[in-house]
Amino acid sequence: MSEAPASMWRDAAVSWFECPTKILFGIGAHERVADLVREHSTKRLLVLLDPALVNSAIHRIVADILTQIDVATVVFSDIGSRPSDSTVQAAFELSRKYDAEGILAIGGDSTIEVGKAVDLLMSSLPLISIPTTAGTRAAVTGEPAIAILDPLAVSSMPAHDAAYAGMDAFVHAFESFLSNRATVFSDAMNLHAMTLIAGSIRAFVADRSNVSAALDMLCGSALAAMSFGVTGLGNVNRMASSVGALFPVPHGLASAVCLPHAAAFNVPANPERYARVAAILGIDGSGRRESQGGAQAIHGLRALCSDLGMPPRLRDVGVAQDRLDELARLSFASDDSGGNPRETSEQDFRTLFRAAF
Repeated sequence: MSEAPASMWRDAAVSWFECPTKILFGIGAHERVADLVREHSTKRLLVLLDPALVNSAIHRIVADILTQIDVATVVFSDIGSRPSDSTVQAAFELSRKYDAEGILAIGGDSTIEVGKAVDLLMSSLPLISIPTTAGTRAAVTGEPAIAILDPLAVSSMPAHDAAYAGMDAFVHAFESFLSNRATVFSDAMNLHAMTLIAGSIRAFVADRSNVSAALDMLCGSALAAMSFGVTGLGNVNRMASSVGALFPVPHGLASAVCLPHAAAFNVPANPERYARVAAILGIDGSGRRESQGGAQAIHGLRALCSDLGMPPRLRDVGVAQDRLDELARLSFASDDSGGNPRETSEQDFRTLFRAAF
C-alpha cells in the first residue's frame, strides 16, 4: 500500500484510510485458487516461488489444483532474501516469453514483492498471493490484488522464522497504533491485530501445525499490514532496518531486540495508549494509575521476547560496537513518514543503540 500523499495530511480534521486488497482466509482457503483463476479466465500462469518451497506441500497441492483445471504454469524460483532488479527483470522476461495471463506468488515478502513488480511491468495482470510466513507484509499492501491466508501455507515454517516473522507483525501493529497518524480505523485494526498475535504467537512458534494459532497469526499480520501503509511506522522499524543494512540479521529479530528500548523512549508521548498495549499483553493493571501503562507495557514486551527465545542484546546477534554511531546516523536519516510519536534526534538514536547493545 502506498503512503498517503502529503496533501492528505494538511487538514488535521480530515484523515485517510484505504485497503484495496481482497482477502480470502481460513483453513483450506488455498482450494479457492481454482475459483479465482477461473474468474479471470486464466489459462497460463506464472508461479513465483520461494526456493525452499519447490518441494513443499503447499506448492504440490496448489500445482495439482491448477493441473486439474487445465491451467498451464511456469515456475520462477530464483528469488533471494533481498531480490534485486535483475531478479525482477528475469521473472518479467519469463512471464512475457510465456505470455502469462496471471501471476501466483507463493512465499514471503521477497517473493510477493517480486510478484507485485512483475505485475506492474506486465500492465496489471491478475495477481494472487499465498503468504508462507505469518508476518508477510507484502501480501496485503500495494495495488488491488488477492491474498489467500491459509494455515497450511505456514505449517512448515522453522520455529525461529515463525518467531521472527511474528514479532515483525506485532511491531507493525504496535507502531501503527502509536503513530501520530493513527485513526479510528487503524486503531480498530491494530488493537485486534495485537490481540490476535499476542494471544497466539507462543502457541504458533511452539507448533506451526496449530491451525487456530496459525490463522490468528496470519490475520493479525494482515490487519497490521493494512494499517501501517497509512499510518507509517516508527523507531523500531527504523532501527531494525539500519541493523539489517549493515549486518546479516533478519528484520524480525532486529525488531525484537530493539523493541523494548525504542518503546520505552516513546512512552512519554502517549502513556494512555501503552496502558492499552499492556492489557493486550496480559499485564494486570488493576489498582494502578493509567500513567503507569508505559512501564507495564515494556514489561510485557520484554516477557514476550524472552518467551520466544529472542536474544536481549544487539551484541548477541552479531552487531559490532564500533558501528553503533553509523547505525544511529542511518536511522536518523531514514524516513519515518511522521509516524513515530516522539521526535528523535541522531543523539537519541545513539543512546538507544547503546542501550540495546
